[in-house]
Amino acid sequence: MKIHQQVTPEIIRDVRTLITGALHASLAVLEVGTGAPFVSRVALATRDVCTPVLLTSALAPHTGALQADGRCALMIGEPGKGDPMAHPRVTISCAAHAAPKGDRDMLREVFLAHHPKARNYIDLPDFGFWQLVISRASYNAGFGKAYPLTGEDLTGEN
Repeated sequence: MKIHQQVTPEIIRDVRTLITGALHASLAVLEVGTGAPFVSRVALATRDVCTPVLLTSALAPHTGALQADGRCALMIGEPGKGDPMAHPRVTISCAAHAAPKGDRDMLREVFLAHHPKARNYIDLPDFGFWQLVISRASYNAGFGKAYPLTGEDLTGEN
């Protein structure tokens, strides 16, 4: 039984569109102290070809988890009408990196372009940006349509 389908340029385009069009995602991290999985909903923006950007508060448990261990995953996709398992979604495995202070202005503009209402809290002192480096992805386009992708597939870096 064939588990995965062949990744084509069209599939890569579809996954990039899904990621870059998403305004939020489920973020999975490793909980500080226990190492147990912990999932939060986070606001999402993207920069460049396909680099996810998060803005998190130091008060949020997922921020402390990312500071302790940058390994994380995002699940992106919106269920529509009918069976939620029939709708496209992608899970991406990433390494989160706190954004350098020199990138703050650029990331602020990127984030505000996706989330204009973030203007109300983006400059509070407990908020900071994270850039995620995608290592691999698993795209499910619906029943029987599963595709493994690399980070290079999505960023175009070969």
